[in-house]
Amino acid sequence: MKVLVTGGGGFLGRYVVERLCSRGAEIAILGRSPQPGIEAQGVKVYQGEIENYKIVKEACQGCDVVFHIAAKAGIWGSWNSFFQPNVIGTRNVINACKDQGISRLIYTSTPSVVFNGNSIEGADESLPYGSNWLSHYAHTKAIAEAEVLAVNNYKGLRTIALRPHLIWGIGDPHLIPTVISRARAGKLRIIGDGYNRVDITHVDNAAHAHLLAFDALENGNSEGGKPYFISQDQPVVLWKWINELLTRINIKPVEKRISLNKAYVLGLGFEGFYKISGRSSDPPMTRFLAVELSKNHFFNIEAARRDLGYRPVINTKKGLNQLVEHLNKTGL
Repeated sequence: MKVLVTGGGGFLGRYVVERLCSRGAEIAILGRSPQPGIEAQGVKVYQGEIENYKIVKEACQGCDVVFHIAAKAGIWGSWNSFFQPNVIGTRNVINACKDQGISRLIYTSTPSVVFNGNSIEGADESLPYGSNWLSHYAHTKAIAEAEVLAVNNYKGLRTIALRPHLIWGIGDPHLIPTVISRARAGKLRIIGDGYNRVDITHVDNAAHAHLLAFDALENGNSEGGKPYFISQDQPVVLWKWINELLTRINIKPVEKRISLNKAYVLGLGFEGFYKISGRSSDPPMTRFLAVELSKNHFFNIEAARRDLGYRPVINTKKGLNQLVEHLNKTGL
């Protein structure tokens, strides 16, 4: 089996590559930066932008399956900065799969594609795509996901989209470091009542789901063309979980609070100021972030259990213990 992993040098991508290596697959990755450590393991590294069809097509040559993980994530940036990698990049992957006769495409999506500004409690994949996006990331990922699923069964190409929620674990360069740095600086606030429940997904579980998705397409358990929510299958009270992590790495837990309405208005103000000033860094608050950090967001993963055979391989307690041990050892 010859496999291409776009974004194979990133957080989730590295875990997927590791699992593919254990299966003895012939692996190539495509990303923006050199990856000498991964290359030393016998993995072919293609360096380039996902928006460049020539490099995407070259990387896909001879492959049987593509895991398309590469994307621009984040809460701030211009429409084009998200549209180019997330939509144009995905179209390049789709077209390369068609041109190269690739039979399987696993797309890394996000539950943010169903964002509608409201709490989501136990919804399944019948939930429609979002509205009132407040986030270019969520909007562009929804466009890309829909296009990936639409090409299922095109001349033997089968596709699946996975929607892991809030991926975390050892090696996370975004979520956990941001929480820690803002907490240390005294800039983190509980938004809302602090009791909102959310799904989280340990990176090992997210990677496991990707391999299961490929297996399901291979053995016919999934006919493809479907999205699947992925999680720990056990929502956490977000701010309680964050404070447990902070306490265990000797950082003062977050106690100060701000209402959703106030955070939303602040987010609107910051968005306007950052847009006018042309700042590229993330604002301290956005409207999307205010909603995400204050409302319930957890999902029904029965479809993933049924079609993919998905079960978390790392439970939340074990994953948190591993993360705490790593953080205390590295002094992050």
